[in-house]
Amino acid sequence: MSPIDRLSLNQKTVNALGVMESVDLCQRHNIASIGLWREPVAEHGLDATVELIKKAGLRVSSLCRGGWFTETGPAFEDAIEENRRAIEEAQALEAACLCLVVGGLPDGSKDLDGARDQVRRALGLLVPYAVDRGVTLALEPMNPIYAADRGVLSTLGQALDLCESYGPEVGVMVDSFHVWWDPQLHDQLQRAGSRIVSYQVCDWITPLPADTLLARGMMGDGHIDFATLGSWVADAGYTGDIEVEIFNADIWATDPDQVMATMIDRYTRTSDAAD
Repeated sequence: MSPIDRLSLNQKTVNALGVMESVDLCQRHNIASIGLWREPVAEHGLDATVELIKKAGLRVSSLCRGGWFTETGPAFEDAIEENRRAIEEAQALEAACLCLVVGGLPDGSKDLDGARDQVRRALGLLVPYAVDRGVTLALEPMNPIYAADRGVLSTLGQALDLCESYGPEVGVMVDSFHVWWDPQLHDQLQRAGSRIVSYQVCDWITPLPADTLLARGMMGDGHIDFATLGSWVADAGYTGDIEVEIFNADIWATDPDQVMATMIDRYTRTSDAAD
C-alpha cells in the first residue's frame, strides 16, 4: 500500500463525532481505515457499527480500549469480564487489534511491581479467550508521566517482556507520543519486529497543558522526529495502518473537515520524509 492508503483516523482525533459521523468523514476524505472506541460503538450499537463499517468498506485499525488490570479483588474480576466483552467486540468488528491500556496504581497503593504482576495475571486469563476468537491483543506502553494513573508499563521493553510468554496473539502498540523519548527505542523496535501490531502517531508539544492527557499535537507541531521514528518502525517490519490519535482540546474544537485536511497534509509530509 502507498503511505496515504495506510492512513487511519482514530476517533479521538475528532472526539465530538459519533461512529456514523466519523465514518462519513473518512469517506469524504478517502481514508480507508478507522480506529474505533468502544464507547461510541456502544452508543451506535455494535451490530449497527459492524454493518456500517462493512458498507463503507473501511478497515478497523484498532479498537480502543481494554485493559485497566491493576486493581485487586472483585474489581480485578470485573475488569476481566469487561475485557472479554471487549475481545468479543474486536472480533465482531474484525479489528486489527484490541488496544490494552493496562492501568495505573490502585488508589492508595505505591506498589508498582504488584500492579505489573496484575497485568501478567490478566494476560494469562485473557490470552486464551482472545486466541479462540482470533483477536490480537496490543499492549500499549505509556509515557512515564502516566505510570501512576493510567499505565504501569512505561517502556516498549517492559511491554515486550510480557509478550515473550505468548505467540503472535499478543503484540505491542507503538504510539509516538509515549515512546519517542526512550533512549533504547531503536533497539527495542528491532526486538519487537512482528510484535508491532499497531503504530499510532501524534506530536509531543510543550509547554504541557494543565491536563497532560491533552498534551498531544498534530504531527509537525512538536518535538518528535517522525522521519527517523517512521523509518525505524518500517525497518522493524511493520507494514500495517498508521493511525493518528490526538487528544487536544483545541483540535477537538476545530471543524472536523479542517482537522482531517491538516492531518492528511501533515501525515503526507512526514511519510515523504521517512521514505
